[in-house]
Amino acid sequence: MPTIFGEVKRFFRDTTWALRVPRRLKELRLTLEKATADLEQCLGRQPTVAELAAHLNLDAEEVLEGLGAANSYNTLSLDAPFEGTEPDDALADQVGFEDHDLEVVEELTALQPVIAALPERDRKILAIRFGREMTQGEIASELGVSQMHVSRLLARILARLRSHLISE
Repeated sequence: MPTIFGEVKRFFRDTTWALRVPRRLKELRLTLEKATADLEQCLGRQPTVAELAAHLNLDAEEVLEGLGAANSYNTLSLDAPFEGTEPDDALADQVGFEDHDLEVVEELTALQPVIAALPERDRKILAIRFGREMTQGEIASELGVSQMHVSRLLARILARLRSHLISE
């Protein structure tokens, strides 16, 4: 009888989790649930991570790892309806966002070799204009040239960079 009971417990422990979690974390989750219930009874509120760690003689990191593992017990489908929205909205519609800054990273990566091939003065002008965000007039006074000359140089440099991006 104890063998059968143990096998049934093992089956449920190992197969009811939505994600594969190490056995140590599964057991830690159960210990944390019991400790949380005990501390809630004593404190009259939800215990903190530090209180759980002190109660169980564990590190705070271990407690956080166990609490994180508890989130793997149940999962939600991304196609599940999302509360408080239109009936046709799914959870997947609410998770994540489109990061437009990734396009900038792609373009900068594509431009790196072209910028490296520019003459030193052109690289310096780009660094001053876009790195230090100085105006054309400020760049002109720093380089000892006219603002119009800086404007022409920037237009030429940017046209070269643009043509490289378009050709790719």
